[in-house]
Amino acid sequence: MATPRKVILYIATSLDGYIAQPNDDLAFLDIVAREGEDYGYFGFVETVDTMIMGRRTYDWVLQQVPELPHPDLQNIIITRTARPGVANTSFYAGPLPELIANLKKKPGKHIFCNGGAEVVNELLRHQLIDELIISVVPILVGNGIKLFQDGRPVQRLHCLGAKTFASGLVQLHYTTTV
Repeated sequence: MATPRKVILYIATSLDGYIAQPNDDLAFLDIVAREGEDYGYFGFVETVDTMIMGRRTYDWVLQQVPELPHPDLQNIIITRTARPGVANTSFYAGPLPELIANLKKKPGKHIFCNGGAEVVNELLRHQLIDELIISVVPILVGNGIKLFQDGRPVQRLHCLGAKTFASGLVQLHYTTTV
């Protein structure tokens, strides 16, 4: 029998819980950038075939690079305004529980949640994230976009592992299945 598909959040945050500083500034991530070190990202991407992200995250990525970094994945952009898809990218304006249920019914690899905070917290509100891989960057930024927002149910997690890196980054891996 095939392994059930999981929704996996893979994201970086400051120690004080921000995924971006004001004005969507991600410069703090540069303090852990090391040549040849991807913190397991490319190995992780091999385990997924679908990526979901919020429209603001999508717009930010496209301001940085000419196209999405993983054109081979099915990219689903969560938006309030539906629009036509392009290549492997579609725009979804419906309920997230419905989207996740439909994706999990189909055979395939896991589903990568790439942010942003609104999408993450909506998934958490509906208890739709199966695993969290959170890279904690050793910095306190003090202000910006919080990874975890108020208004979601309590969810107990089980630690699958923790890795430390020479840069000071600590990567935490949790499952929501206790």
